[in-house]
Amino acid sequence: MKKYNKILIKLSGESLGKNGQFHLERVQHILDEIVQLHDNEVQIGIVVGGGNFIRGAQLTTAGISRQVADDMGMLGTVINALLFQELLAQRGKQSQIYTAREIQGIGSTYHFRNIQENLMQRKILIFAAGTGHPYFTTDTGAALRAVEMEAQCLFKATKVDGVYNDDPHTNPKATKFDYLTYQQVLTDKYRVMDLTAVSFCMENHLPILVFDLMKPGNLLKAIQGENVGTLITDCQN
Repeated sequence: MKKYNKILIKLSGESLGKNGQFHLERVQHILDEIVQLHDNEVQIGIVVGGGNFIRGAQLTTAGISRQVADDMGMLGTVINALLFQELLAQRGKQSQIYTAREIQGIGSTYHFRNIQENLMQRKILIFAAGTGHPYFTTDTGAALRAVEMEAQCLFKATKVDGVYNDDPHTNPKATKFDYLTYQQVLTDKYRVMDLTAVSFCMENHLPILVFDLMKPGNLLKAIQGENVGTLITDCQN
């Protein structure tokens, strides 16, 4: 029994590799999880960051303008989108890349009217180039696309199994939350995702599930309603 039939998955670029190199074994694992979900009749959108190539905000310390640096970061997300589309095709899965900036020959420029039609055709949607504007993270782009595709939940894949009150890698006594409200995340500034994205999800009543995608079976369990991480909603369960 599925709790969610339509979701958007936000992946960081770092989950795919680093320093411009892909960790293909890890990428294949992520695709295994996504394909399993698609086989269970779930409609899927994907937003992938570009941090495995470049993080735009970091370039500003070298004197690069934020606008140019963010444009470079957006291009990194397009490269990742192409990788996903190619590997999905090898598995017999149709997908559609949508870019927030017009890039001739690569997917289609994003338009909300095409989204539902492609989902009904069982295509996996891959959104690239964030919102198409500088100063906005791919987290915010993911929240925007999730609302536009009428997703029932935004799945935020991370390196840990949820949200903690401290960094669990450095503090073994850090406590994991099973549930949080949007307001708790905003007030206490938990490092879940960009606070603009959290605010946008709150305004549109879009739940956020923060979880570890690298644990086999987590994605399917989440779809079936198991809280495999931290669920962020209007009210604490």
